[in-house]
Amino acid sequence: MTSNHQTLALMLFSVFIAVTLGITTWVSRHRHGSAEEFYAGGRLFSPMENGFAIAGDYMSAASFLGVAGLIALFGYDGMLYVVGFLVAWLVVLFLVAELVRNCGRFTLADVIAARMSERPVRIAAGTSAVTVSVLYLVAQMVGAGSLVALLLGRTGQGAQAWTVVGVGALMVVYVSFGGMRATTWIQIVKAVLLLGGTVVLTVLVLVRFHGDLDRLLLTAAERSGHGDAFLAPGLKYGGDWTARLDFISLGLALVLGTGGLPHILSRFYTVPTARAARRSVIWSIGLIGGFYLMTIVLGFGAAAIVGPTAVRDSNAAGNTAVPLLALDLGGGADSTGGTVLFAVVAAVAFATILAVVAGITLASSASVAHDLYASLRRRGARQRSEVAVARVAAVGIGVVAIALGLLARDLNVAFLVGLAFAVAASANLPVLLYSLFWRGFTTRGAVWAVYGGLVPALVLVVVSPVVSGSPDSLFPGVDFQYFPLENPGIVSVPLGFLAGWLGTVTSAEPPDEAKHAETEVRSLTGAGAV
Repeated sequence: MTSNHQTLALMLFSVFIAVTLGITTWVSRHRHGSAEEFYAGGRLFSPMENGFAIAGDYMSAASFLGVAGLIALFGYDGMLYVVGFLVAWLVVLFLVAELVRNCGRFTLADVIAARMSERPVRIAAGTSAVTVSVLYLVAQMVGAGSLVALLLGRTGQGAQAWTVVGVGALMVVYVSFGGMRATTWIQIVKAVLLLGGTVVLTVLVLVRFHGDLDRLLLTAAERSGHGDAFLAPGLKYGGDWTARLDFISLGLALVLGTGGLPHILSRFYTVPTARAARRSVIWSIGLIGGFYLMTIVLGFGAAAIVGPTAVRDSNAAGNTAVPLLALDLGGGADSTGGTVLFAVVAAVAFATILAVVAGITLASSASVAHDLYASLRRRGARQRSEVAVARVAAVGIGVVAIALGLLARDLNVAFLVGLAFAVAASANLPVLLYSLFWRGFTTRGAVWAVYGGLVPALVLVVVSPVVSGSPDSLFPGVDFQYFPLENPGIVSVPLGFLAGWLGTVTSAEPPDEAKHAETEVRSLTGAGAV
């Protein structure tokens, strides 16, 4: 990239960082210091505001950079991520949003602990929430590193490493000083910027092909080097039975994982009622649906205009397809239009990463303080100390995410998010659904459901091609690959449900019928909800 690209993009980065730090400072002066203010923003947001914030939380670097990159490299098979991400919201709308808002207070563990022995359940659910959040954070860190490596012309690993550290430091500042209210407004601003930038790029791609989608697809197929196979299933996930199973496993994780993501579930507590939570989801479905449809156009546009070879040369995982597309659409590397458009897209992507990491860090630090810390100490006067612990936890989580982000910097960000979805679908969704709908569910069943999905998911990832045994692995020089699939969902999700059932039927503890009845009434009517 030329110095003009670098200078303009860095200026826009600086403007967004200044605006978000201004929001954080303003909020920190008006907060009350209560747990409800820190974790849920005082529950003061409207359905439309929360819908934009949910969309901002969900439309991550994986969507903007990773999914478009996968479509540019693999065509139809890359588009499968879009289908999974979008269909997942139907699960959230019909099974999760309203019931979680009625039953919980700040975290997923609140819903489960309502009818179980609190301590073991909170420890299990808190551990799972932090694990999922850290995996999701790693994807955002990798996206930030890829973006700045492109911006600075791939000038070594130093710039990439400092970018990851800088993003980690900013997310700690947002969460520690602004809490949920600042994080929500940052996500709203980011959602507007991202949707606006995506609309502009989509229109420019369609104008380049005179609105002819057939021509766009045929040109993409021609430049891909794969011909018609680029537009048909099987290029990435159809080579053999292992690839086909991997596709099923990925789809299962994406569709079921959203309902178990801690930073998405925590957003339902920022509105005053369950009806507002449901309306928030409807707003977010509209925004997210439109965004993903445009992402498909951008992915095939990058294949047709930039070419998969150029995308792969810039970043092997395809994470820089959209910025390269913006550069070409604006007129090329030496043009003013290309410089401006590239810088704007790079700044929007950077804003996306900052906003998403803030939301995830807040959710994971809330789990540490409200679930893990609170379970290991006495109840007395814990609210204020909980918030202090959450701020400290944000720092620790940031450090872990930075370290893992540096390790995984060569992997596709959409793929990394797929792993986070698999763990969420395996560990969080089974215990959540059992708690809401199974009258006979017990504390042992809840604990077993969490660990029965979490541990297999993590172990299978460690012994999969993701970590070792292939040139694209985290550790390509060693081989302890025993599980053939890259995504563990097809095995770990059923194990989570099975472990929950097995723990319940072998438990000596009788289920608490009265608490289940209370939870059922509260989840369906909102009576007694916080």
